[in-house]
Amino acid sequence: MNLARAACALACSLVTSVAGPVSADVAVHVHYLKQIVPAPPTLSNLDPLPKDLGRRGAELGLEDNITTGRFLGQTYTLSVTEVMPDGDFADAARTALAEGDLLVLDAPTEQILMVSDLPEAADALLFNAGSADVDLRDEACRARLLHTVPSYAMKADALMQFFVQRRWDEIALVAGDRPADQAWADTMEASARKFGLSFGARKTWAFDADMRRNASQEVPLFTQDLGDYDVLLVADAADDFARYISFNTWRPRPVAGSEGLRPVTWHRVVEQWGAAQLQSRFEDLTDRPMLDRDYAVWAAMRAIGEAVTRTGAADAETLRAYMLSDAFELAGFKGRPLTFRPWSGQLRQPIPLVHERALVAQAPLEGFLHQRTELDTLGLDQPESQCTAFDN
Repeated sequence: MNLARAACALACSLVTSVAGPVSADVAVHVHYLKQIVPAPPTLSNLDPLPKDLGRRGAELGLEDNITTGRFLGQTYTLSVTEVMPDGDFADAARTALAEGDLLVLDAPTEQILMVSDLPEAADALLFNAGSADVDLRDEACRARLLHTVPSYAMKADALMQFFVQRRWDEIALVAGDRPADQAWADTMEASARKFGLSFGARKTWAFDADMRRNASQEVPLFTQDLGDYDVLLVADAADDFARYISFNTWRPRPVAGSEGLRPVTWHRVVEQWGAAQLQSRFEDLTDRPMLDRDYAVWAAMRAIGEAVTRTGAADAETLRAYMLSDAFELAGFKGRPLTFRPWSGQLRQPIPLVHERALVAQAPLEGFLHQRTELDTLGLDQPESQCTAFDN
């Protein structure tokens, strides 16, 4: 065990001893279920997604839970199922639910809803670690589904708070033509209006030319008629064309969204609040940096571990009730305790605003107040959410 892991083991044991949970033999089994989604064709393959994305977050979360559980008579096990693109995700979920009632889902919205609506999942506790779709926290929410990945709305609101603080009041937007691009663009536009910013021209990027050769000619012409603006938003969920926008626009303006200043769940440049320890432990395990999806899966695993530690129970109903209560807090290395919104199941969490080499800011930003917690200035607040599944 290296020094970083030893430090984690000591810290976990100290936190547990102070909390003083009921010590009992408890066996906790978690199933990580991933839908493998083929990456869409992109102009560049400079940043391929690792094949073990997400799964490694589950493995680190398991290690952390085992470290804490060792002192309390608690044992943790993890099963991993990765469903191929042509596989039967519902059947894999039924098999997982036959083994236990704690599932971490790393999948698109369609598959997450499919599993949530299975009769076998009626008493399970499910975690969405793969979809930022706002609807899953809104009208399409499910009572047994909690979300550890931030929504698009949370990320968009983080950006808009930064724009308000910098007085970047005039916004233009370029969005790709894929559905995910348009959804991200719609969310950023709605957020801009929510924060009273002026939303100007919006154009759709539909080029199929090789921007590696032509960006310096094509992008200035494409952005010339956007008018004047303070910042250009780019919505490119597949990371296809956004990298070619910066420094090629007709007007010299900052770029944000999918390129330039980006709102993220996690990034290698986050080093404060003990985050460097988490980063180093993940890199020791995987030989690569921790990415957004890894963090969301890790947070789901740790939320389970924290709830088990505090309640001494391992059944889904007890853990869910505790996680949605005011007593639950998760140390997520983001400077504030993370908690679940009881009206939608979304994990409240700060959103880092980064460029590739540094943390620029972390939302919520100073001056954005809320009667409950400033974290509720990010994403759908209770009056805005149409989720009713958690009412009973």
